Amino acid sequence: MDNSPSTYVERPLQTHLHQQHSEDKDTIDLLKLWRVIWRAKWGIGWLVLLSVALAVLVISTITPQYVGSTTLLFNDKSPPLMSFQQVKDSSSNATDYLQTQQALLQSRDLAERAVKKLGLTSNPITDPRQQPTPWFTPRKWLADLELDQWIPGLGQLMPLKDAPTEEDIFNQVTQNLMLHTNVKFVGKSQLLDIEVELPDPVLAATTANALAQGFTDSQLDTSEKSSLTTTAWMNTRLVELRDNLRAAEKKLQGYREEQGLVDVGGVATISANELEMTGNRMVDARRNRAEAESEYRQAKALSNGDLSRLSSVPAVLSNPLVQQFQADRAKAQAKVEELAGRYGPKHPSLISAQSELRTATTSLQLQVQQVVAGIERQYQLATASEASLRQSFNSNKSQIQDIARKEFQLREFQREVDSTRALYETFVTRLKETTATADMDSTKVRIVDPAIVPSEASKPRKTLIIAIVALVAAVIGVALALLFDSLSNTFKTDETVESALNIPLLSVVPLVMKKSRRQLARLFEDNDNPRFSETIRNLRTWLMLQSSEMPSQVVLVTSTVAGEGKSTIANNLASSLASLERVLLIDADMRQPTLSLNFDFPPDSPGLANVIAGTARLEECIVSVGYLDMLPAGKVLASSRDPFTAPRLPSPADSLNPSSQPPPQDLLSSPRMTRMLEALKSRYRHIIIDSPPTEMISDALLLAKHSDAVIYVVKADSTPIGHVQRGIAMLQQSHVPVFGTVLNQVDLRKARKYGYHHSKTFYNYDFAPR
Repeated sequence: MDNSPSTYVERPLQTHLHQQHSEDKDTIDLLKLWRVIWRAKWGIGWLVLLSVALAVLVISTITPQYVGSTTLLFNDKSPPLMSFQQVKDSSSNATDYLQTQQALLQSRDLAERAVKKLGLTSNPITDPRQQPTPWFTPRKWLADLELDQWIPGLGQLMPLKDAPTEEDIFNQVTQNLMLHTNVKFVGKSQLLDIEVELPDPVLAATTANALAQGFTDSQLDTSEKSSLTTTAWMNTRLVELRDNLRAAEKKLQGYREEQGLVDVGGVATISANELEMTGNRMVDARRNRAEAESEYRQAKALSNGDLSRLSSVPAVLSNPLVQQFQADRAKAQAKVEELAGRYGPKHPSLISAQSELRTATTSLQLQVQQVVAGIERQYQLATASEASLRQSFNSNKSQIQDIARKEFQLREFQREVDSTRALYETFVTRLKETTATADMDSTKVRIVDPAIVPSEASKPRKTLIIAIVALVAAVIGVALALLFDSLSNTFKTDETVESALNIPLLSVVPLVMKKSRRQLARLFEDNDNPRFSETIRNLRTWLMLQSSEMPSQVVLVTSTVAGEGKSTIANNLASSLASLERVLLIDADMRQPTLSLNFDFPPDSPGLANVIAGTARLEECIVSVGYLDMLPAGKVLASSRDPFTAPRLPSPADSLNPSSQPPPQDLLSSPRMTRMLEALKSRYRHIIIDSPPTEMISDALLLAKHSDAVIYVVKADSTPIGHVQRGIAMLQQSHVPVFGTVLNQVDLRKARKYGYHHSKTFYNYDFAPR
């Protein structure tokens, strides 16, 4: 049976469905989500309606609140009282200033002013003594019960509060006013709004205006106090500045007389010029001395008579007499060379020419020595001139430094006098200005928009609250619907069956109400429910299409647990096939047989168990009902011998001991079961076997090995998905050809909520071998 054609068809189909299911997991099925929400629409609607009704009830108990708003304009760029100001942090700007004013508007001092001005401690709206007494007062209840007499120390744990004093009432009213006061910016301008929220609209507007007016009054008082304080401080400071000015002038004059300075600036200027001229002359002398020294050192080399280096000394070579003697020596030298080539060494003319050459050389050396001596004198003169100028420069420099020190000290005294005089004159001017403008209103804030009595309450915002409650309730309802749907672990739609099991869905059988078990077994034959009959025909069509390609002669019908309707499906499927072909229906559920009960067979009628055990012949056990042949489960008693080889007749004692029956597994695994099915295949076109459930027992596995196809029945909205998956996996691991599933007992009214329509009860899958 492992190599049956249906097995080869099932594997590529399951692979295709598995791949399709894997792809579906990566996408969000919006239609499915919408179906879940639409299915729960009435629950969501009732939740929203109940939430809105509760919100309306709660809102009706809330005391309405009114907001009085006053707008203030702040200007932090008022003219300074003095032309100089103390150093401030550069990071301070208009935003910091407005934030400071915002904090001042919310201060306790301002709230206390408003409470005193409006008398809020005696107002029925703000006075806590005139408010309704809360109904929940556990301390008062315990005091009335006098439980302290029976439980000592209970009164210390929850003592009654003493009556509040006037100071306590004032502090409580002030604190409540601060809690109900809000100060906020108006955009990015220099405007601030004071908002006071109270149950009375008139009191809210009045309190907001009182806070604004109190703030402006406090600013004016602060400005006047600051002006008076500044005037007093300036008077005191003016006396100190006058004394400091006099002391500075006296110190300056005393220093002039002590140093004998009359015109230090003129002296310093002349000495500086002289020092500059002496410095320039010293530089020129240093340069002349360097040049003279260089010439002297070059010329000194000629003092030893070496006339060959005469051209390297420009100072000697430039002398006219040296140039003349050098020319005479050159002529004499040329004459000697000419006569030496013509005459011998003792010739008179050559001797005379050599004498003239010696005379010219001697004259040239004498003249060179005179020039060198003149250069030496010039060098000594330049050195002496440089030393004299350096001494004069050092003397002038010392004199200038001394005058500069005196001038620096004098200027320091002068600066002190000038700065003190300027500060004194500034204070005199500002003091007169401050005195003249002391009574001027210099506040930086004014009321631009006083509060008016609000016509509508600011709280509670009924429409907004109801809308938010309705929206939140709807969201919660949708979330709960999606949560319950995700937690649901049963099959509801055909898509759920295919995606979870990865095997074909053969038919969707509707739920039939008000029918007995016997009526359900004959429902197709009686044709009382057209929808049910149509689904059975769909299942029959599947089976016939499968049989045309790969014969499925033995068909097993099973389920996960009892009560899923597998026997009903098997009975009606066999009835639908019996009208076309010869069909045998076998009740193989020996633990809970139903065929005999459904068709009113005698309780002791033989059946499958008797055939396998050999206690009855096959022809004796088959019962015909119309065109359909049936083989009930039957009953056989066990003996000490092998029941499959030596059957015995039952005894009355065996009927009193049901446990003496052999286990169904022993019967179904007998070789006679195989031989019986082989014999039946030659007589019937289809053999439908009603199998026990797959869970907890192995009867279905034993029967499935003899089957060409297995139809797995799943009860809608009942059987857990995990149980069905384990049952089918167990069959597939045993290499059993699972033909497909039948979703049974589907409530069409609920199914439509899940997106299922009755017209989708047949699917044209291609079962051709691949």
